[in-house]
Amino acid sequence: MFVRRTASILHADLDSFYASVEQRDDPSLRGRPVAAGGGVVLAASYEAKRFGVRTAMSESAARRLCPDLVVVPARFAAYSQASKDVFAIFNDTTPLVEGISIDEAFLDVAGLSKIAGTPVEIAAELRRRVRDEVGLPITVGVARTKFLAKVASGVGKPDGLLEVDPERELAFLHPLPVDKLWGVGAITASKLEARGITTVGEVAAMDPAALTAIVGTASGRQLSALSHNIDARRVETGKRRGSIGSQQALGRRKRSRDEIEVILLGIVDRVTRRMRRADRAGRTVTLRFRFDDYTRATRAASLPQATSATAPLLATARAVLDASWPLIDERGGLTLIGLSIGNLVDERHVGVQMALPFERIESEVLDTALDAVRARFGARSLTRAATVGSDADAGVPMLPD
Repeated sequence: MFVRRTASILHADLDSFYASVEQRDDPSLRGRPVAAGGGVVLAASYEAKRFGVRTAMSESAARRLCPDLVVVPARFAAYSQASKDVFAIFNDTTPLVEGISIDEAFLDVAGLSKIAGTPVEIAAELRRRVRDEVGLPITVGVARTKFLAKVASGVGKPDGLLEVDPERELAFLHPLPVDKLWGVGAITASKLEARGITTVGEVAAMDPAALTAIVGTASGRQLSALSHNIDARRVETGKRRGSIGSQQALGRRKRSRDEIEVILLGIVDRVTRRMRRADRAGRTVTLRFRFDDYTRATRAASLPQATSATAPLLATARAVLDASWPLIDERGGLTLIGLSIGNLVDERHVGVQMALPFERIESEVLDTALDAVRARFGARSLTRAATVGSDADAGVPMLPD
């Protein structure tokens, strides 16, 4: 097993990315509570976060928390360009860059000391360049493992630089709340807290068998390893994402099943369009639900063969929704629905499905025609009749939990 001995992994994470781009481009917004979105908060500035405004919150709820909130329409073209500009700096810093999302990446700077300085000096220069050349604040965590570098960037926010000394890793990690561990969401945290386990150090002190009895075998092993900062993963370059997804906040208004099905249709339409644009195909459909008590649920189903065609993926998503409806009906208060397509492969590697060839061809011809019209006249130039008059086009790219 590869063990790195020096703190030479950087986790660089742009601060409140969408909101920061808005404040950069409109000086009148600087220092004010800002939310990007409209209807639903897609990103909030730190000034807004201090009032409790959070991503996926309805605009009305955000305004109740922060009456002076300034809400601006999302400008995805501006965010995409800003991301490209920042990643150009990442790639100029080191050839070993692993993008995690539009606004964060891991960088391996081991071996650059003779030409670029220590990892902390490299991180400081990276932050300066992002600030001066792109005009955005960024926080960088520096550590020996990917896991700890990401934790360090989270602790160092906003607009900070934090190095974790290899000699003091556990002294830094163990006092932190248990939700700093990857894989610990609200449900897992509540299970642990019910047993008096609130810090990473308390997880580390647990007998592994007792931990797996609480959270399951796979999660128990992962949490036990991470609580001791055991993470041998390297920074991977050229890695293509394993899933493509989108999610949509539903607000607090109760939604009928018909409304949710229409929203799901819009999400599938967006996701499959992005898949075809990226020449990707997938076969596992995962639906994620969030409820008004902040609990979550996930359900999934797989097709026998990877595809990027809208029709079969939509049919599978509807089947997953059907199977999940008793849970949704029981819980009530559904506030967010997300969909992702996983087990992605390059579309050129997908074999031709011989069964039902005419249905497959008809579906693909329709998808191709719709994609061509939207590429020429804009994503909103065509919409499905079922989504007219609904808010089914208000989704955002799926963010990591």
